[in-house]
Amino acid sequence: MVNPRHPVSVRAAALVQTERIQTFAFSVHWSDDGNTFVRRSWDEFRGLHKILKETFPVEAGLLLRSDRVLPKFPDASALLLARGGRMGRGLVRLRLLETYSRKLLEVERVSSGPVLAGFFEPQPQDLEPSLPPGSLVILPVLEEPLPHPVGSLVTLSLHCLQPFSTQDTRGQPFHAQAQEVLNVLLRHPSGWWLVANEDQQMAWFPAPYLEEVALGQGQDRRQPVESNGSQFCASRAYEGSQADELSVPAGARVQVLETSDRGWWLCRFGGRTGLLPSVLLKPDGIGVLLNGPRLHSGAEAGENRLGETQSSPKHPQAMTLPPTVPTRPLLNAIQSRCCTITRRALGRDPRSQGHP
Repeated sequence: MVNPRHPVSVRAAALVQTERIQTFAFSVHWSDDGNTFVRRSWDEFRGLHKILKETFPVEAGLLLRSDRVLPKFPDASALLLARGGRMGRGLVRLRLLETYSRKLLEVERVSSGPVLAGFFEPQPQDLEPSLPPGSLVILPVLEEPLPHPVGSLVTLSLHCLQPFSTQDTRGQPFHAQAQEVLNVLLRHPSGWWLVANEDQQMAWFPAPYLEEVALGQGQDRRQPVESNGSQFCASRAYEGSQADELSVPAGARVQVLETSDRGWWLCRFGGRTGLLPSVLLKPDGIGVLLNGPRLHSGAEAGENRLGETQSSPKHPQAMTLPPTVPTRPLLNAIQSRCCTITRRALGRDPRSQGHP
């Protein structure tokens, strides 16, 4: 890239717990209109704060206390009042780190400097197409309540793309019709999400069959939830050398419009359409799982709309891949990672076997 980019917005996406290790996922919006997901630990943020104090002694108030503009690192004492055990403390830490990051971006020299940009640049673990085995993803509670919530676990309402039948959490038939509204209670990395219909019947449902509808908008403004195979992540930066090629930074989330066995795929990124080497692209499984309707206040709106993809005059053959049903995990593989409140909400014995 000609000009070095810097982060302009950081939003908390999820708490990721793998065994006893907790990391915090953030959606980062960059000055070049790119968006990436990164995962960092509490200790990594603490290390960042130490480096910032050494790099910006004036802003840190080390020379004169009244000159301090660098925010203090979050006080861990707030965790003592957190409810919900270790998971509850992790969600509190996620919010504290989000607030801390936003305050850092308000300091001009810090936000445009290489230290903060380097910290939020995607690392190898951020570019992996999936989370480590056994990872549990906990989504934070939205600040704005959605209509018709089912308990406190509802995160968003989605429409069903096509009719689909399965069983609910109590073994009863669960039928969803096209365009039926389903409330998402829990997103699982396997691609099966816990949903509830208007009768508050809960079931595990394949995520590729769900599409998002913006609140207060009609069906012509709906935005599909990306299914596996359409949204990819750039494993490293690429500088286009031809007019029909795209230039993308490492970790950029791009939408693949058309594939080819010649090694060049037609993609959309930052409002532009062009070619990228397929060898650089990996399935963006983490991005699909964590992507939400309120991250960066619609910074990506207009980039991934289905109507624009299908009506591209230059590439009429570009199309969205049909929904695919992911492999169903065992029920105990999910419930063994759930907290007591979630297991009670499911109304099932966590020791029971079988499919969700």
